[in-house]
Order: sequence, then structure tokens, then C-alpha cells
Amino acid sequence: MSDSKRNSNKHIKLYIPGPTEVRPEILDAQTEWMVGHRMPECIDLVARIQPKLQQVFFTNRRILISASSGTGFWEGAVRNCVDKKALNCVNGAFSDRWREVTELNGKENEVLEVEWGQPILPEMVVERLAKGGFDAVTLVHNETSAGVESPIKEIAAAIRSLPGGDEIMILVDSVSGLSGARLEFDAWDLDVALTSSQKAFALPAGLAFCAVSERAMAKAATVKNRGYYFDFITLDKSMAKNQTPATPAISLLFALDRQLDDMMAEGMEGRFARHLAMRDMTIAWAKSHGFELLAPEGYESPTVTCVKNNKGIDISALNSFLRERGMILSNGYGSRLKNVTFRIAHMGDMQPSDMEELFANVDDFLAQNG
Repeated sequence: MSDSKRNSNKHIKLYIPGPTEVRPEILDAQTEWMVGHRMPECIDLVARIQPKLQQVFFTNRRILISASSGTGFWEGAVRNCVDKKALNCVNGAFSDRWREVTELNGKENEVLEVEWGQPILPEMVVERLAKGGFDAVTLVHNETSAGVESPIKEIAAAIRSLPGGDEIMILVDSVSGLSGARLEFDAWDLDVALTSSQKAFALPAGLAFCAVSERAMAKAATVKNRGYYFDFITLDKSMAKNQTPATPAISLLFALDRQLDDMMAEGMEGRFARHLAMRDMTIAWAKSHGFELLAPEGYESPTVTCVKNNKGIDISALNSFLRERGMILSNGYGSRLKNVTFRIAHMGDMQPSDMEELFANVDDFLAQNG
């Protein structure tokens, strides 16, 4: 895309938790000449992508790639890995929607729900699983609606320590976490970890990525009616040949390849540190203005901060003000959190200087509307 074409429309910088800002060079990577998805050029492209994705997921397993949102792999996870009963752990709007997807796919389930904005803790999960009859747990690593991070590493360890815990599928949504918040698929002994392109990966929307353990692949082989599009067995067989069963979003794969190169250059440790620094800046700014956080101390998301609107500001008016200055943040999500919270994303390729720019402009609004 030429600069003149891109600049013909006013750019609104996105401080929302997805889609996030995409750098011009990543947008431009999508303009590579189109190739056929069975041509060697595309096979080579996927072959370049795979080892870099593995580094992001901290896994030696192949990463499944889908032309979908992360929501698609919600369905894939429950269709492939739940045969008896799932424990759906709910602490916000998106974990609740995964509960809904579980039920809509006809899977038996029980729900472990805490107040939205609170973390899911290991002892809660273990207490419910001890009743028996479960073969899967769904967890959201980084609940986008509430800005809260649950301790997945500790939850997984607690599950594995249970009698029969090695047979329970640990299914993790890290849509707004992965690549910005630490998740180590192999070391934490997870079975499914899914994410999508438009959050911390700082890519255009339209791709989803999913790591699946050998344990989960073996389980999937025993489960009937896995569907087609998100059948892990079918996807894995194709990915072994650096292909996908159906036509992928080829232009987005070119952008992904370029973005992964830049992520590898920054290094995952550096990327995590940058996200934590921006989170801490955001928390400090919020508290200095008398705002409270929805997430309790110690469980604040590295990628999105959910701020309580305890000062009663007009969030719509704030965003109208910010739009005039070329930026936007996010209202609270869903009927429980809209207007009573607002969310500031600090993920992807955002830098501390970007956060300072946002805070200065919100400060101007507050000064004029104090």
C-alpha cells in the first residue's frame, strides 16, 4: 500500500485490546504477489513460519494455523478434546463465551465462575476436579474483558498432581496474552494453547494459531464428530507437509513471516519485559489519577489494563475527544463492565512513548472535564 493511499484516511491509533496497531511495514508485507497454496513458494513460507512460531509458544510441537479468529480454535479444542465433561472456568466475558461454545457443541460441562476480574486459582480448579468425571478444563490465560491474568503454570501443575491428572486436557485461550504475556507450552505441560493474529502479535485480523500436545492428539483420535475445519488430526497431517487442508490467508502469512522475524530480533524476553514496563506505566498513571483497577494486585494483565471508572467520567466523550487527536481506547466490555470500566491496551508493537502520548491526551480531557 502506498503512503499516499494509506494516508488518505485519517489514522486512528488503536489503544484497544484488538485489533491492535499494525506497523506500515507489516501492512506492506501483505502486498507480495499471490501464490497458490499448494505451490512450493507457499510451502516454503509456512516452513519458514513454523520454527519461529514454535519459539513464541515455547514448544517443540507443530503449530496449527487457521484462517479464522481464535474463536474457531475454541470450537476445535472442545470438539477434539472433550469426550466426557469439561470444567469451564469463567472470570470474564470471553471465558464465559468459551463456556457457551462448549455447550453449543453438545459437550457436557460444569462451570466454575468467579467474580469477573478475579483470577482463576489452582485450588479452585482442583476442588472442582476432585469430584471426578471431567476429562478437560477450559481456561483463559489473559481475560481481555477484565484485564486479569490467571496463573496457568500453577493451575496446570495442580491439575497434573491429581490422581488421573495426566489424562485431563488442559485447554488454554491466550488470545490476548501470547507473545506479550509469558506462556510456555511445553514446560507448563499444556494440551492446547490458542491465540490469534490481531492482539499481541500486532498483525491484521484473520489468522489463528494453536499448539496441541501429543496427549491431546491421541485423545482427539478417540473422539467422534470432530468436524472438518478445526479437526486437529486433519490440520496436523497437513501442517506436517507445511500446508493447510483448506486455502489459508496467504497474504496474512507473508505479514506473519515478516512480523515473526522482527519478534525474533527483539527476543521473547525483551518483548515480555517491554509489555510489563508498559503495564506498570499504565497502572501508575491510573492510580496517580485516583482510578482503581479491576484486577487484584499481582494478577494484572501484561497486555491490557481494565480501569474502574470510579471517578464517573464519560467514556464516550473521552473517546470522541481522543478521536480528534488520532487515537482511541476501549470502553468496558459487555453489560457487566461497559461504562463502569474502560480498557487501555499496551500490547503488540506499542512502545512506552506511545503510552506517554495517550496519557498526555487523556490528561488534557480530564483537565477540561474535571
